[in-house]
Amino acid sequence: MKKISSILVIALLLGGFAIYEFVQSGKQSSTSAQSIAMQTFKPKAGELSFTNELPNLNDVPISFGGEQEGKLQLINFWASWCGPCELEAPDLQKLHQKYGDKLAMFGVNATDTDNERQARKFVDDFGFTFEVLFDRDGDITKLYRVNTFPTSFIIDDEGVIKERINGVITLEQWEKIIDSHLINL
Repeated sequence: MKKISSILVIALLLGGFAIYEFVQSGKQSSTSAQSIAMQTFKPKAGELSFTNELPNLNDVPISFGGEQEGKLQLINFWASWCGPCELEAPDLQKLHQKYGDKLAMFGVNATDTDNERQARKFVDDFGFTFEVLFDRDGDITKLYRVNTFPTSFIIDDEGVIKERINGVITLEQWEKIIDSHLINL
């Protein structure tokens, strides 16, 4: 009798494990096409960028990435606690003032690792007049595989990533890069 009870317990445990595995594999196979694309997206020069949407300072959803007819895009990922981001901030505002009609600038705050109140203060302190967006759940920051701040992307009008810039570069380097890509628009 003990032997039958033991076999029954083992059979129930194995059956339960098999049901658990079946349910888990079903969850994995129901992955959407976009999340599969996101898993294979390599955010580097030559890759096609996704069109993304995040809320701006006024919580209005703004689209960026992807195609932007007739405009080059500069997407800058930053955080208010980031020292190098502070160094770069005045140059980003200067770039917006110089190229605003030809360059769509988006400052994407990695809000999931930042404090939104501090981020808003940062924007005010540096007088940003370009579009600042909040990545509150971190999905876009993860999609672009940003793990150092600042990280910037130059994207052409057809949505192709032309440059990935990790860290701070000088205003002159920015101008040289932007000018080289504006020639091709």
